[in-house]
Amino acid sequence: MIDIVDAATRSRMMSGIRGRNTKPEVLIRSLLHRRGFRFRLDARDLPGRPDIVLPRYRAVIFVHGCFWHGHDCHLFKWPQTRPDFWREKIGRNRANDAKAQTALLDGGWRVATVWECALRGANRDIDGVLQRLIDWLHGDAPLHEERA
Repeated sequence: MIDIVDAATRSRMMSGIRGRNTKPEVLIRSLLHRRGFRFRLDARDLPGRPDIVLPRYRAVIFVHGCFWHGHDCHLFKWPQTRPDFWREKIGRNRANDAKAQTALLDGGWRVATVWECALRGANRDIDGVLQRLIDWLHGDAPLHEERA
């Protein structure tokens, strides 16, 4: 597929993509907040800079986009243009995610990952995702993952 914009325009467009306050992240935050949970956002002092930190529960939540983190689901497709670049980039993202998760677990934190596909599409069950997250927070399991 040929790009319809020049390189400078594409660069400007791509630089506008940010990793904070995404729709899935805002959704999870608002649902947790409505249920009385209080948290910190984008903790720079923790490995991997978790999206949501709940110090009272010694827990962190990552809300991952399926494309950027290479999730094996219906929302992820390898780009046809510059495949080597994207395989390397997404591979690095996956490695960084695993490294951050290990560092957090070693530091005594509990880690949950909510994938974008759990919150989008025909298979979504937002109430179920929220309830399972709350159950995990009140439990003692070190890891939790929500996916479609």
